[in-house]
Amino acid sequence: MSSKSENVDTPQGLALAITAYLLWGFLPLFMKLVSHIPPSEVVAHRVLWSLPIAGLLLVMQRRLGDLKAALRSPRVLAMGCVTALLISINWCIYVWSIGAGYALEAALGYYINPLFSIAMGAVLLGERLTRAQVLAVALAAVAVIILTVESGRVPVVALGLTVSWGFYAFFKKSLPIGPNQGFLLEVLILTIPALGYIAYLSATGQGHFGADRYDTLLLLCCGVVTAVPLLLYANGAKLLRLSTIAILQYIAPTMIFLVAVFVFKEPFGGARMVAFPLIWAALVIYSVSLLRQLRRRGRVPVAAAG
Repeated sequence: MSSKSENVDTPQGLALAITAYLLWGFLPLFMKLVSHIPPSEVVAHRVLWSLPIAGLLLVMQRRLGDLKAALRSPRVLAMGCVTALLISINWCIYVWSIGAGYALEAALGYYINPLFSIAMGAVLLGERLTRAQVLAVALAAVAVIILTVESGRVPVVALGLTVSWGFYAFFKKSLPIGPNQGFLLEVLILTIPALGYIAYLSATGQGHFGADRYDTLLLLCCGVVTAVPLLLYANGAKLLRLSTIAILQYIAPTMIFLVAVFVFKEPFGGARMVAFPLIWAALVIYSVSLLRQLRRRGRVPVAAAG
């Protein structure tokens, strides 16, 4: 494919990516419905019921050969175990945060994520930061400090989501397989412990699956709400410019923020009224800096799915 054809936004890519971000934005509403179920059980069912969806997609695309090759490679399997562990940690934190009333912190975590990725690039890869990027990261750090001082505790949910997703994306880039194959590989790796945990819960009478029709239906839906947006994003990102993805990525945390404040009625005052505008300012600075860099390069690479 020529560089010219890569440097465009396609209608299909926009539709897929926007749909994925909208689904992620509404996800807290579903997670609130399962808040009476332990987060570990919810995550186990997210893994289990994502498997047939991700598997069916690869069958339809006739790409199972790539996955079979990955399963025969110890190096790829080891890397898959790392990304599988990180995504499961991210899911656990997210599910718990919504049920425990920390949706605003979850939104903060996903707002901070691109700024954390910039800092990771500087520390781990030796990438040089522009003055605008340094300012953006500094503003985010100040926002976290303000929240910590005001509440008397570190915003663990926000930082946990940021760090787990940041390192997940970092290591995911090293997986030498496509995004759909990579997701199925992670789900396959997690399926064994997920099945074992679900079996344990069932044997000890602690499980919710099968005990109640409503809970059973909710847990079955965990696969759809997990796999569908991830796969939509993975395929949409390949058809969009990096600059477009950089802007679209704020849809989900903005929706989570709005749901937290106006639906869940989480308090938004005091330090949060200072910290969130600081984060938003940092993201504007970051986005403008990124767009200028991409414009100077003259060619925008296709974004890889995370």
